[in-house]
Amino acid sequence: MNTKEKIIHTSISLFNEHGERAISTNHIASHLGMSPGNLYYHFKNKEDIIRHIFALYSEHLNTHFKPIHANDDAFDHLTAYLDSLFELMWRYHFFYDNLGDILSRDESLKQAYIGFQSALLEQVRQVILGLRDSDMIFIEEQDALELAHTLKLTVSFWTPYIKARRPSGALAEQDIYHGILKVLTLFRAYSTDKSIDKMNQLREKYTELAQHAPSVA
Repeated sequence: MNTKEKIIHTSISLFNEHGERAISTNHIASHLGMSPGNLYYHFKNKEDIIRHIFALYSEHLNTHFKPIHANDDAFDHLTAYLDSLFELMWRYHFFYDNLGDILSRDESLKQAYIGFQSALLEQVRQVILGLRDSDMIFIEEQDALELAHTLKLTVSFWTPYIKARRPSGALAEQDIYHGILKVLTLFRAYSTDKSIDKMNQLREKYTELAQHAPSVA
């Protein structure tokens, strides 16, 4: 891992632990045992770091949420989607917590985010239609976009919702698995006779993972 990657990795960790607003570039540099000047050699400011983190976030979504094709195993795809979604929500949860503030400070990031989210909505819609075409779910074509919106809303606001209801404001892996179960519930509502047993298997899998995952003390 080179210095630039270490700065990004450390920034994500500190943002998640303490909140993005509470962490400055000086905090990041100090945590790494480097001078602020050395950090500024790699990044102009904190917003520059966040832009690079957003690029990783976007890459994760583009890489792990590909459309389902006719000969694909739709159940395997859905399982992979949910596993990848857990990783995304856990690794970048600070981004969901303070999204409005982050975007208000950086117009170029805001425009990139808007464009990316528009493309992502269509990507999620195509995933839904792929599950429908594989007879995993039954949904009318005109409802696929609404389900895509609902799925994105659930993912985007689950972690802030949990933190706001907890006096400590802390988040645990167990919370993310409960969020994945909420996402799965949305899909299960459209299950077909062909898929309901597999959907129930997935529910049992994530329920068990939630029970054994670290929780907030």
